[in-house]
Amino acid sequence: MTSYLLRRVPSGLLVLLLASFVIFLMLRLIPGDPAVTLAGPDAPPGTVEAIRARLGLDEPVFSQYLTWLGDLARGDLGPSYAIGGDVAELIGNGLGATVELTLGALLLVVALGLALGVLGATARRRPVRAAVRVLTTGALSVPPFVTGVVLVLVFAVGLGWLPAGGHLSVLEAPDLGVQYLLLPSLCLALPSAAVLGRYLKDGLERALAEDYVRTATALGVSRRRVVWRHALPNALPPAVTVLGMQTGQLLGGAILVEAIFAWPGLGRLAQQGVISRDYPVVQDLLLLLVGVFVVIQLLTDIAYAVLDPRIRVG
Repeated sequence: MTSYLLRRVPSGLLVLLLASFVIFLMLRLIPGDPAVTLAGPDAPPGTVEAIRARLGLDEPVFSQYLTWLGDLARGDLGPSYAIGGDVAELIGNGLGATVELTLGALLLVVALGLALGVLGATARRRPVRAAVRVLTTGALSVPPFVTGVVLVLVFAVGLGWLPAGGHLSVLEAPDLGVQYLLLPSLCLALPSAAVLGRYLKDGLERALAEDYVRTATALGVSRRRVVWRHALPNALPPAVTVLGMQTGQLLGGAILVEAIFAWPGLGRLAQQGVISRDYPVVQDLLLLLVGVFVVIQLLTDIAYAVLDPRIRVG
């Protein structure tokens, strides 16, 4: 395990380096100039050039990239061009809300995915299995912004059970915080739960067709025990890999969901940064997401090896 981790760390750093270059270059290829945005459409050329020089945008692109990497190596994310303040402080202010939303969605993904997978693989009534297929297909087909609007119309406007938007930390007020968290978490979790449920259903169906399951059933072991103690552990490793991939996608999808529910996380910060052409904010946020995804993949591989002793990570 130790040798595996030592091999993965350099490859993870290489992924971050390549991602940083792609992110930096793609932002510069997008039409728009931060200096023009800050100066205003009617500003004279001299003012625009002065702003470009102050921000360092008049230097060669590769020189700007090396300067950014050097600042990152020192832990300095730099100042924001347009929003104001230090980028590290801006990210820190929104990170807690985004992590809270992602963790809430992840809990729902595990619960709903497990329920859909087990029910779809073990239900003996055809209507139940058909209902599971319809639910998973619908969750995958409907985009989050449509799901979010429907959830708000039904549970906030129609029934009045939950707030339509806003944020209140679960740590400050658990009872009210959960109410604010439930709708955006559900909106974010549904597609990933459907993916996890499908993979888990297929894995369970294969496991239930194995000889050891038939032997346990012939020996009189109850159906529930066969599923939960024998078949499910063997179906979990592939599902854990899928769950790791979906966790990374939850972070990316949180940006859209935060905009729908007025959630004050990194999504709102990314939206402000893109609109104002705030290069430091956007590129640091994107690189942070890539870094989190790399760490999640590493933890997923380790969890796979722990769940299935036949796999030797080293």
